[in-house]
Formats: sequence, structure tokens, C-alpha cells
Amino acid sequence: MTHLPNTPRITPELVAEHGLKPEEYQHFVELIGREPSITELGIVSAMWNEHCSYKSSKFWLKTLPVTGPRVIQGPGENAGVVDIGDGMAVVFKMESHNHPSFIEPYQGAATGVGGILRDVFTMGARPVAALNALRFGDVKNPRTRRLLAGVVAGIGGYGNSFGVPTVGGAVGFHKRYDGNILVNAMAVGLAKTDEIFYAAATGVGRAIVYLGSKTGRDGIHGATMASAEFGEDAEEKRPTVQVGDPFAEKLLLEACLEIMQAGCVVAIQDMGAAGLTCSAVEMGAKGDLGVELNLDAVPCRETGMSAYEMMLSESQERMLMVIADGKEEEAEAIFRKWGLDFAIVGRTTDTLRFVVKHQGVVEADLPIKELGDEAPEYQRPYHEPVARPVIRPEGVPMPVSLTEALEQLIASPDLCSKRWVWEQYDHLILGNTVQRPGGDAAVVRVENGPKALALTTDVTPRYCEAGPFEGGKQAVAEAWRNLTAVGAEPLAVTDNLNFGNPEKPEIMGQFVACIKGIGAACEALEFPIVSGNVSLYNETNGQGILPTPAIGGVGLIDDLEDSMTLDFKAEGEEIFVVGETTGWLGASAFLATVCDREEGAPPPVDLAIEKRNGDFVRQIIRAHQVSAVHDVSDGGLLVAVAEMAMAGRIGARLEEGPATVPAHGYWFGEDQARYVLSIPAAKVAEVRALAGKAGVPLTRIGVTGGADLAIAGTLAVSVEALRTRSENWLPEYMGAA
Repeated sequence: MTHLPNTPRITPELVAEHGLKPEEYQHFVELIGREPSITELGIVSAMWNEHCSYKSSKFWLKTLPVTGPRVIQGPGENAGVVDIGDGMAVVFKMESHNHPSFIEPYQGAATGVGGILRDVFTMGARPVAALNALRFGDVKNPRTRRLLAGVVAGIGGYGNSFGVPTVGGAVGFHKRYDGNILVNAMAVGLAKTDEIFYAAATGVGRAIVYLGSKTGRDGIHGATMASAEFGEDAEEKRPTVQVGDPFAEKLLLEACLEIMQAGCVVAIQDMGAAGLTCSAVEMGAKGDLGVELNLDAVPCRETGMSAYEMMLSESQERMLMVIADGKEEEAEAIFRKWGLDFAIVGRTTDTLRFVVKHQGVVEADLPIKELGDEAPEYQRPYHEPVARPVIRPEGVPMPVSLTEALEQLIASPDLCSKRWVWEQYDHLILGNTVQRPGGDAAVVRVENGPKALALTTDVTPRYCEAGPFEGGKQAVAEAWRNLTAVGAEPLAVTDNLNFGNPEKPEIMGQFVACIKGIGAACEALEFPIVSGNVSLYNETNGQGILPTPAIGGVGLIDDLEDSMTLDFKAEGEEIFVVGETTGWLGASAFLATVCDREEGAPPPVDLAIEKRNGDFVRQIIRAHQVSAVHDVSDGGLLVAVAEMAMAGRIGARLEEGPATVPAHGYWFGEDQARYVLSIPAAKVAEVRALAGKAGVPLTRIGVTGGADLAIAGTLAVSVEALRTRSENWLPEYMGAA
């Protein structure tokens, strides 16, 4: 093979700079039978890094349940696809843009949104909603405010300009994210079940077409950077962060959907991580074909770009397609109409080789299947997590009154209103948002109805730290509960598994245990995983994040008339709690926020009880026997009731808890599988009868009414005062000097 004269010699230092371990590089040399060119080294570094190859995680990912009666496409494509009936499918996925968002928060978050939107419309779906799951460092850290402002502006700036509503998400804070924030973006789209597009190329000699924006030098080594720990040089990695253009992406969306409708597309892959390299290799390898690229035809916005730079650029808003025979001119006309670049940059071949040419020189000639199939796969050693002791509520002194504890929790960084965040997002564009951010789950109408999708993102990192197996189960169970609480049938899950360095046995132990918990919950709740992402090496100077396996849940409401919200609707309705309350305070928000203690085992998750209680709640919602439903999660029962009161601006008079459970355990414990219901008096007897028939514990705890939240003799606080505290914390924090 002819190399460029200035191709550098491949040294151990150069290999290390590309994120390859010596044994990995040696395996690659043995695979191709010679020393690689610099472009080939770049290609394999992109294909074999953690972000693209899942080399530390794929052994365990294979254990997850990924099939179900509604699943059309599970993991392995750009996004998952689930049948919602009437010839329609929901297409969705969640991905991380953690490292780029820490380095350059606006562009990191913006391009995270852009990338996940492309994953969805690459499948032939029109995006209808976006969500996110965000984690930031200690609020006392001066950097936190700047990062939060930049990330929120980036998410809003891209989503609003592209024209997709950002309808839900989660925002949390902890000192363990000081050096590694998390920005997980989720996108949801709708498509016809018989018009789903895939990445596998078919047919020899077909044109491979580059579409969208021009290629620049931004984002080179972005995927490699995402697979490495941070050190003191995090700010120096800024050039590896991509720059997004949401208006170009909107044009790309419309052009792609039009070209699909015209019957021009054989295969399609967006250029995400590792850009042209990953998209071309995946299309060819999935179709058992070779690929030959001519980089002279690649539209570039910078002069003098080398083959290495073009292959590794992560410039945004770009696609690669295999075009149907004879459709090249029609496809080009569509893209030119939308003002986008269209260039035939290669052909499919029958050689099973990945050949890259530039200026008359063959820069790469590699076996295409082996670039994926021969990627390292590690079963990394791991330590079983050490079980933490159970904390009994009677062993936790109550440092303040119930009123003060509630006020502290309602105005804490994790539990306060996130209105300041979501009001920066256009959550109403497209006109189908039925339930806005702030409830248990967002609800988005499917076309003109009556069907709707329910959408949520959930995880409780302190549970995953305290007990990764139960924490993994709980993340799935909470997503399932949030969908149930709005009346939806939970359909399927996408996940984003954020962890520290997997080469540390204790971190790998967290990962394995969380995966086992997630798998157990998805199996028991019939809630399969259809897509996802793994983000490892979220560490800075050896300090890892809390294990954070974010779960994105999607549910289906057959008729919007049967949906539910959490706000109290009227005075004089009776308040009930579904599920058992033992006062579990281990790893709770109360223990962390009010007692300043992060300890104890997390609450156990009984999946059979979760399913039984959730099925009952959906039954009574659909029968129109309840007026408000809210799941009980962070902060426990009293926080859940307070959130319902604040949302409806109606108070409640609550009864004292049982003498067998200390008051602070009863009101702030985080026992699982619980919901709070508000039931009109005329419906109470029927609901009680149904609960008895289903074997579901149902306990009356009070009645709605008045302007205060009160418990006789122990609690009396104005709902409006609580609302003010909850609403004001974040704007005041962000407005502080």
C-alpha cells in the first residue's frame, strides 16, 4: 500500500495518545499483518474505544431483556422501535454527552441534543419530544452555577431552534459530580411501522452518499476523549467538542424524511461518534459488504484537511446513505432544494474491505467485519458491592420539627421546583404536549389523538451507591411508576449507564450489580430495554461519579380521557396511600438533607408488589375513580402530598401515622411501590373494594381542603409558603453573584 510521505512512524507514545493499550494495538497489527498507517491507527482507535465498542460493558449488556410482543427493533440500531398500534411505532433512545458538556457546557449539551435527534430521524421517525437527565456538582462549588447555566442554555438553544418540545427530565446535584457532570439526552419520534429505515447496506456497487453540513476539524478524537478519565487538563480538551447548528439539522431532518418517502434510501447512518469512520464501517459490516471511500469528494469547510482528520471529524448535522440504484439524481435534487451538501463519496463492494483513498493514495485498507467483530471484549474483574447496614427509623434522631424538615426538603437542590430549567425549553412547540414538565411523566399526544405517549427519565444515584442491585431495580421501577401514575401502560426502556473507571474492580462491581438489578426489574415488569448508551470513565483525578444508570421510560395511553395528573382537584376528597409504609430511611433524601448523613442500605424493591400495585393504580385511573395520582419517591409520603397540594393550590388535613412507626420515618421514609391518591368521596367504597380484591394495601391518610398542609398537633404550614420556597430556590441560586 502506498502511504503519504509524511505519515509518522507509529510509536508506543502515539498508540497511547489514541487510547489503545499496547496489547490492543498488537492485536490490530496481527489482524492486518503489518504496521498501520496513521489514518488506520485513527480508524481503529475510534472503532475500538469504549464509547463505540462497549468493550468493558457488552458482556453484561447481553444479559438484559430486549424483546417483547411490541418490540420491532431492540438494541443494535440507531434507536429502538416499539409498536403502538394502528400502524404506528415510537422510536427512541438516550445518549450521553458528559465529557464535552463539562469542557464546553453550551456546545456540549447542544450537540448532545442534536446527536440524539439524528439517531431517531435516521430510523425514519419524525421527532416529537426530547427529554434529559442532568447531574451537577455541589451547589457550593463555584463552577456548578456556570455549568448548569451553560447546559440548560445549550439544550434549550438547540431543541428550541430545531423545533422539538423538551417535555421532561431530571436535575440533581452532588459533590461527586464536581469533576464530571452528566448530560444525558433522550429523543422520541413517531414513524409508520412499515417505513422504518436501518443501517445495513445492501447491494454491490451502490452509491454511498454524504449528506448535510460540511466537514471541519471540530470534534476530532471526540469519541476517544469520551472514553478517558479527566485530569488537570480537562479545559485543554475544548477543541474535541463539536459545534452544533440546529437550523442545519432541521433542514437535514426534512430532507432525510423526503428522500425516504421518495424511495431513494437503501441504508442510512448518522455521523455521530467517530464521524465518517463509524458510520461507513457499520453500514458495510452490518450488510456483509465492503466499502470504498474517496475522500476527495467529501465537502469540507476547511482547507488542507488530511484523510486522518476527515475520517475522525465529528462535525455535526451529517449523514451517510446508500442510495437505491438509479435514484442518485432524484436524491441529489431533494438535498440541493434544502440547501444541503450532497456528494457521492464511495461505493459498496463485495470485498469485505474498508478502503479509504485520498489524493490518489490508499490511506486505509482494512478488513471491515473485523473492525467491529474483533474489537476487544473484556470481562473485567469486579468486587461484589459491600452491603450497607439497615437503618431503623427509631435509630435516627429527629433534629428538627416535621414542619422544618418538610421546608428543608421542599427547598433542597434536588427536590425544589425545576421551573427555572424547563421554562427555558420550548415544551409546547408542535402543539401536542398535554402534560408539561413538573409532573410524574410528560404526556404527548400521538398526532391528533386519542392516543398519547407518556415519557420520563429516572434514577436515584444515592441508592445505586448504597446498594447497586437494589438501585438498578429502583431506577426501572420508578420509571414504571411514573408512567403508571399518569395512566400509561409502560412499554419499553432506553438507558444511559453512567459510571466511573471500569478498570477499578469496585466500580465494575457497581456496574455489574446495577445491570443485574435493571435486568431483573425489566423482566419482572415486562418493560424491555430497546436502546441505550454506556458512559464510563466518568472520573477526574481518580474521583468517580455516583453510579448513575439513568432510565428513560416510554408508555402508551390509549385514550387521553384516561390520563391522570398529580394536582389536587377539589376540596373534601379523601387522600389514600397505596402500598406499605415501614419508614425506610436508609439512603433517603431526609437522611442526606435534614440529618446530613449519607449512609444505610437503600429501600428494597419487591418487583411483584410493584407490578401488583401499579396494575391496580392504572385500573382505577382508567375507570375514572381517582382525581389525582402521584408516586412516592424522594422525600417520602409527606413530600409527595406537599407536591400534590402545591400543584393544585389546595391544602390537606392529614391524620397522624401509626404508633408503630416513628413520625419522621412514616412521613419521610422512602418505602417503594407506593402512590398517593385523591379520591372523590362517592368513589371511595368502590376503590376500597377493588383494592381488597387485588390484595393491594390502601390506607386513608387525610382529606383535601383549606390553605394549609396540616397534621394535628405536629405540622401546620401554608401551601403557598411551601410553593414559594420550592419555586424560589433555583432562581435565587442562579441569580446569586
